[in-house]
Amino acid sequence: MGSTRRVGRGAGSRSRPLVTLGVALVATSVLAACGSETGKTINVYYAPEENFQTVVDNCNEQANGRYQIVYNKLPRDADGQREQMVRRLAAEDDEMDVLGLDVTWVAEFAEAGWAAEWTGKNKAEAEEGVLPGPLETAMWQDKLYAATKNTNIQLMWYDERLTPEPPETWDEVIAAAKRLKQQGKPYQVVFTGAQYEGLVSMYNSITESAGGQILSDDGLSVEMDEGAVRALEILHELTTAGITAPGLTNAQEDETRLSFEAKGSQAAFQLNWPFVYPAMQEGNPERAEHMKWTRFPEATAGEPSRSTIGGYNLAVSSYSKHQPEAFEAALCLRSAENQKFSAVSDGVPPTIESVYNDPEPIDPSKPAGDDNPNMETAYPMKDTILDALKEPGVRPLTPAYQNVSTVISTVLSPPSSIDPQATAERLRSEITDALESKGVLP
Repeated sequence: MGSTRRVGRGAGSRSRPLVTLGVALVATSVLAACGSETGKTINVYYAPEENFQTVVDNCNEQANGRYQIVYNKLPRDADGQREQMVRRLAAEDDEMDVLGLDVTWVAEFAEAGWAAEWTGKNKAEAEEGVLPGPLETAMWQDKLYAATKNTNIQLMWYDERLTPEPPETWDEVIAAAKRLKQQGKPYQVVFTGAQYEGLVSMYNSITESAGGQILSDDGLSVEMDEGAVRALEILHELTTAGITAPGLTNAQEDETRLSFEAKGSQAAFQLNWPFVYPAMQEGNPERAEHMKWTRFPEATAGEPSRSTIGGYNLAVSSYSKHQPEAFEAALCLRSAENQKFSAVSDGVPPTIESVYNDPEPIDPSKPAGDDNPNMETAYPMKDTILDALKEPGVRPLTPAYQNVSTVISTVLSPPSSIDPQATAERLRSEITDALESKGVLP
């Protein structure tokens, strides 16, 4: 939300002028400007990402005239992206070749017959070196229906001047915030509390951290076990302890970021995606010097937290007239080299584990630095991200996810009104109804 219902599930984009660095990655192909020698066009439908065209140009260079990839930008909001693709695929539109799918849509598109299965050599290449959590988001019923392009995961961001040693559990977070408030210092815990996918992601993270499940493993029935109820208890306690911001119920990713980033902010802790790091460098350089990060809080002391995965996967349309070339293009667009470029230029975490430890900058002929970043300079929190990605939370996998998400965000809003047992019963009932309505149109 990955999401959060926004581009890249909260991935954000870096505002540093890195487009020129694409020249060091590849020279823009003359073929990209003039078309392919065969006349084959591979249409890629993907979310707006500032430097993704450079990745496309790189892959057109590698295609060497056999086809030309064209980047078709989808709407900026995730709901608009899904709606546009769903309507065209429902009409069996054969002009769509590669589909940029939010991690929560793969099951839906696979079940509807819109996403082609990855098999053989394509499957092996798409799976090679990919972290298990992100790979799970590209699968449905033990089959691969997409290649992982990027992932995302929330961390807890804090001001080291207020809490030199960050709290590790939700109980400790709440206690620390209350203590800071009593001392007259910034104290608020800010997160995505609006009625949308961001609240669902928050609840899922706490549920997973408590060892719970919302749906059964096969996605066909409601689980809502003790861990899911414990997560409701934590959300209720967090939002009724007097330590959240007044605008919590309107807070999506950017509002959450700004409430922590603002000068004179009363926020001490922020739950958000890594895009907040580069934003803070420009938005509030003074506080940026003291902003640190740690993993999502534990629900139970000593039990690793499991933050919800975001990100995007690349599927090949079942109606594509050029499926062999579409699979090849998708593999190129999410190659290790291009995942690294997208990570340091657009702030989207890689799904391939080896990329995190790649020391080379964008231009290997020059030293790494602000104008020639590598993973270390662009992603100082990369080790924490990788650590969290090895123990992730994955949103319930179901073709009816859109319906399930809508129900959860509605029932949990506002989170201060949660009555754990009663809310759990309502979720059980309404999610069951949502699962029985598996329509894919918006």
